[in-house]
Amino acid sequence: MFLVGRIFYVQVVWGEDLQEKAIDQWTREIPIVAQRGKIVDTNGVVLSGNADTYTVFVRKRAVKDVEKLANALSTCLDIEYQKVLDRLTTTVSSEVTIKKQVKKEQIANLLDQNFSGVYYSRDNSRVYPYNELLSTVLGFTSTDGKGQSGLELYYDKYLSGINGEILYETDIVGVEIGDGNASYIPATDGLNVKLTIDYDVQQLCESAMDKAMEIHQAKSAQMIVIDPRSGAVKALCNKPSLNLNDIPRDDLSALNKLSRNGLVSDIYEPGSTFKVLTAAANIEEYLNKNPNAYSIEHIYSSSRYRYIDGQKVKCWSDHKNGKHACLTLQGGLNNSCNPIFVDIAMSLGKDTMYDYIERFNYGSVTGLDFSGESQGMVLPKSSVQNVDLARIAFGQTIACTGLQLACATAAAINGGYYYSPYLVEEIYDNNGYVAQKIQPNLKNRVISQKASQILNQMLEQVVSEGSGKNAYIEGYRVAGKTGTAQKYQNGIIASGKYVSSFVGYFPANQPKYLALVIIDEPVGQYYGSTVAAPYAKEVFEGIINIKGMKPAK
Repeated sequence: MFLVGRIFYVQVVWGEDLQEKAIDQWTREIPIVAQRGKIVDTNGVVLSGNADTYTVFVRKRAVKDVEKLANALSTCLDIEYQKVLDRLTTTVSSEVTIKKQVKKEQIANLLDQNFSGVYYSRDNSRVYPYNELLSTVLGFTSTDGKGQSGLELYYDKYLSGINGEILYETDIVGVEIGDGNASYIPATDGLNVKLTIDYDVQQLCESAMDKAMEIHQAKSAQMIVIDPRSGAVKALCNKPSLNLNDIPRDDLSALNKLSRNGLVSDIYEPGSTFKVLTAAANIEEYLNKNPNAYSIEHIYSSSRYRYIDGQKVKCWSDHKNGKHACLTLQGGLNNSCNPIFVDIAMSLGKDTMYDYIERFNYGSVTGLDFSGESQGMVLPKSSVQNVDLARIAFGQTIACTGLQLACATAAAINGGYYYSPYLVEEIYDNNGYVAQKIQPNLKNRVISQKASQILNQMLEQVVSEGSGKNAYIEGYRVAGKTGTAQKYQNGIIASGKYVSSFVGYFPANQPKYLALVIIDEPVGQYYGSTVAAPYAKEVFEGIINIKGMKPAK
């Protein structure tokens, strides 16, 4: 009974494990690395692809002349001879990897010499055809072909695929049996990822931000372009950036800095670009009380100052040029007058202002398909004093990401619909089969269609007559809002340090492209109207030319 029980245990309970060990002793495998999926733009332009490279490894017991092999490997693979020899003679493992990502020509040289015990397998060598383009979005892979940052990491489970292998029968010391059988388990290549990014628009942004960095000697320059009708990101650029084909893996500090997607992960005080939200809230609340109105009929004080909780809030202008007298909301937007927006916030009250802040998703992540998104910084409503609320109204005492501001503005001007932004529109295989199609995601409604239409008319006038004139394009209906924010260090204003920005879109009556430009710490001029707005215009003009867009009738 004991022997029968023992046989049952060995054959049934333990049998599968013993079979695996036996197969492992009798065979040696050559891995077949799955080809990593491509990343392409919305038109199929390859942004992240693969080169044909190989891994070279050696089964030491099958080598006949170790020194001769070490010399050949050293010469063909450009590795120090002693290092190769040590790998072949001192390592415990019976199978050693000599080098990965070896070019095909080098493999050909080794194959000509026909060494026993040397084997080759295809591996992944990631190639980025456009070097720095979209670098903080695409991210990069490890030397083993695994996603480490950006979309390469976020969509790694789709891009990676499943490795296969070839199994060879060998003798007891691992030498391949000449007439032995071989088993082939094919690899399943990774799926391809199609982005919402438009290569042509991305190129325009990259060029514009490179120019901004050079002309203004800025700390950084950022630009994002989205389709306000869906939330699809058409371009996203952070400067400085890095060459994805030359990753500084030995300098982690530089790598982390250059690969960081600041538009998604970093927060800043938006300044006057935030006034779009305050204006939207004011228009919506006015229409709720006056449903038949088609404009905002309200006159604000012409004083340059407002005193809130004993603190003075002032306008950047001296109010002596006549433009600020008896300001309307339109005049407040045109001239970016802070006191007007203080009045709006005080009249709406804390509860209403915070209701709109939440509707526009400030203080919350947008839901972008990307890791590391910041939720921004919004003071708890319970701790907000009147002076805090006054400053929030014109973009201080609140911090957001560039992505948040772009999406919030898009919602304000597209009819009042907040769409979650997204970077990937489709996942498909090499045969064209679509495994997943990503649709626009409507998150919530922020304001009415009528309020959005009135706001569009006002923001169009900001560009045609107000502070956004440097974004004006003759014959095309461009709208937008400038912003200039002082920076703080250790809780106090940093002298001479500003963030210059502009958020704009066109056509104003039917928005298709919305762009946000952020220039951090420009040297010399620092107003968003003169530093940031011209680059939005440059990109818009490029889009008009590339897409063949006709002038407004």
